[in-house]
Amino acid sequence: MLLALLIISLLLLVLLGFYVFVAAPRSRPHVTFAIFVACLALWTIKDIVFWGFDTREVSAGWWAAASFILALLMQYSLVIFVWVFPENHPLPVKRAAMVLAPAAVLIPAVAAGFMWRRAGVAGGKFSIELTPLAYVYVAYVYGLFVYGFGLLVVKYRRYRGTEPGQQLCAIIGALVITGILKTLANIALPFFGFYGLLPIGSVFVLPGAFIYAYAISNFKLFSFHSALDQFRLVPIALKVALYLAVVAILSFVLLQIPIVWWSFHDGSGPEAWRRYLVFSVISALLPNLLLVALIVRSISRPVRQITAAAVQVAGGEYGAQVELHSNDEIGLLAVSFNEMSTKMATDIDQLRRLNEQLIRTEKLAAAGTLAAGVAHEVNNPLASISSLIQILQNQAGTDAETREMLRLISTQITRITQVTRDMMEFARTRPAQREVQTLRPIIAAAVRLASFDKAFQRLTLTTNFDAHAPPVSVDADQIQQVVLNLLLNARDAMPDGGTLHVVTRHEPAAGELVMEIADSGTGIPAEDLGKVFDPFFTTKGAGQGTGLGLAVCYGIVTAHGGRIGAANNHEGGTTIRVTLPIANEAKEGN
Repeated sequence: MLLALLIISLLLLVLLGFYVFVAAPRSRPHVTFAIFVACLALWTIKDIVFWGFDTREVSAGWWAAASFILALLMQYSLVIFVWVFPENHPLPVKRAAMVLAPAAVLIPAVAAGFMWRRAGVAGGKFSIELTPLAYVYVAYVYGLFVYGFGLLVVKYRRYRGTEPGQQLCAIIGALVITGILKTLANIALPFFGFYGLLPIGSVFVLPGAFIYAYAISNFKLFSFHSALDQFRLVPIALKVALYLAVVAILSFVLLQIPIVWWSFHDGSGPEAWRRYLVFSVISALLPNLLLVALIVRSISRPVRQITAAAVQVAGGEYGAQVELHSNDEIGLLAVSFNEMSTKMATDIDQLRRLNEQLIRTEKLAAAGTLAAGVAHEVNNPLASISSLIQILQNQAGTDAETREMLRLISTQITRITQVTRDMMEFARTRPAQREVQTLRPIIAAAVRLASFDKAFQRLTLTTNFDAHAPPVSVDADQIQQVVLNLLLNARDAMPDGGTLHVVTRHEPAAGELVMEIADSGTGIPAEDLGKVFDPFFTTKGAGQGTGLGLAVCYGIVTAHGGRIGAANNHEGGTTIRVTLPIANEAKEGN
C-alpha cells in the first residue's frame, strides 16, 4: 500500500511539473517550479527506495543525507521563485550568492555525516540521533522558508486586487499548508519519537504543489482548453525527452521484466546472469532503433524537407512549399518558410508586372511624342498636296487616264490622313471623366456600334454578364472605346465568321470586376503575346492596321487603375482580359 501510494505520488508530481514547464518553458517562475518538483520527485524516489522494501535491519545514513540536501534545495527553489515572480525578473546574482553561500559548507557537512550520530532501522523500527549541527542546518532551512514567505507577503500587498495578487495569495496559502504538514511529519512528531509519517512526507506536499501550479498557470491548470493550448507548440527538446521516457517505460515493461523473469525464475546462478546479460544487450537494440526512428522522423526528415525547399527557392522556384505539419519549432519554421516563399513569389510576380508596365508606359510615352511630331510634320504638306490634287481633278480637259491616277493619289492621301489622325489620337491624352456606373450598359453600347459592321454581323455573339456585378468608377466613353476596339479586333481575327464570347465576372476577394472577350480565330503566337500592347506592333497583314489600337486600350485601362492581358484560349483563338477595380462605394457597401 505504501509503495503504491509513493509511486502514484511520484507520477503525479512528474506530470504536474512537466505540464507547468511546457506551458511556458522560458518563464523563470515556471522553470523554478519545475526544479522544485524535480527535487520533490527525487525526495519521493528516495522514500520509495528506503521505505518501499524490507528495511528491518539497514543503515539510513544515505537516506538522511539525501533528505537534508533535498530539503535545502527545495527552499532555495522557493526563494528563487519569490525573487522572479510575478514580474519574471532575472535572478539577482549578488543577492543569490549571499543567500546561497552557506550551502558551500552545509552540503559537504551533510555528505560527511556530521548531521547525525546514528541513523538506521533496527528490529523494524526507525531511529535517528541528530547532532547540534543538524539543528543549525534545520534553522537555516526554516530561515529560508520564512524569508521567502515574507517576500511573498510584501509582494501580495503590492499587487493586491490584481491577478498577480490573487496568484500570490494562493501561493501563500499553499506554503502555509505545505509548511504545516511537512513540519508535523518531518520535525514535530519525530522530535517526540514518532516516525510513522516520515515515509509519506512527499504525499503531504502534493496539495500545496497543485495549488502552487494552479496559481502560476493563471488559474487555468484544470481547464481542458488550457491544456490543449499548452501543447500547441511543444519544444523539440521536450518531445525528445517524452520519446525517451515512453520508450524507456515500454522497454522496461515489455522487455526487461520478461527477461528478468525468464533469467531468474529458476535461481540467480551464473547461468541465469549470463542469460540476463546476453538478452538484455539484444533487447536494448529494439528501443534504440525505435528512438533513432522517432528522432529522424521528428528532426532529420523535416529539416531535410525544409532544406530541399530552400534549395528550390534559391534555384528560382519561388513559391515552393514544405508539406510539413508539426507542433514544434521545426513546424513553426516550416509555416514561416511557406509564408515567406509565397510572399516572395507574389512580390517577384508583382515586380515583374510593374516592370513590364513601366517599360510599356515608357514605350507609349516615347511613341506618343514621336507620333505627334510625325503627324504634325506630315499633315501640313499632305494638306497642300491634297489641295493641288483637287484643283487638278476640277480642271477641264483632263483625260481619263490622268483622272484615274489623280483618284488613286487622292485615295492614298486619305489613307495617310487616317493614319496620321490615328497617331494624333494616340498621342492626345484626354483626362478621364469618371463616374460610378455599371459596366454592362457600356459593353452593350459598344456591341451595338460594332453590330453595324457587316463583317461583325457574321459572328455568333454570346454574352454572360454577372447579374450581381458591383459598379465601377470609369469614363464611359473611354471604356466604350476599349470594348469597341477589342470587338473589332476579334472581328478581324475571324474573317470567315466564328464565335465571340463576352463575359463579366465579379471577384470579391480581389475587389475587382473582370471582363473577358474571347474569339475563336487564329490566336496569337506565344512569342508575340507579350508584345501586342506595344505601340505599332500588329499581327495583321500589311495595310490592315497601325498597331496602335491595343496600345490605346492599354493606356486607358491602366489609367483607370486596371490591368489588361492577352492569352490564347482552348478554341484556338485569343482571350483579352480586362480587370477594373470596383468603386469605393461598392466596397463600403459590401
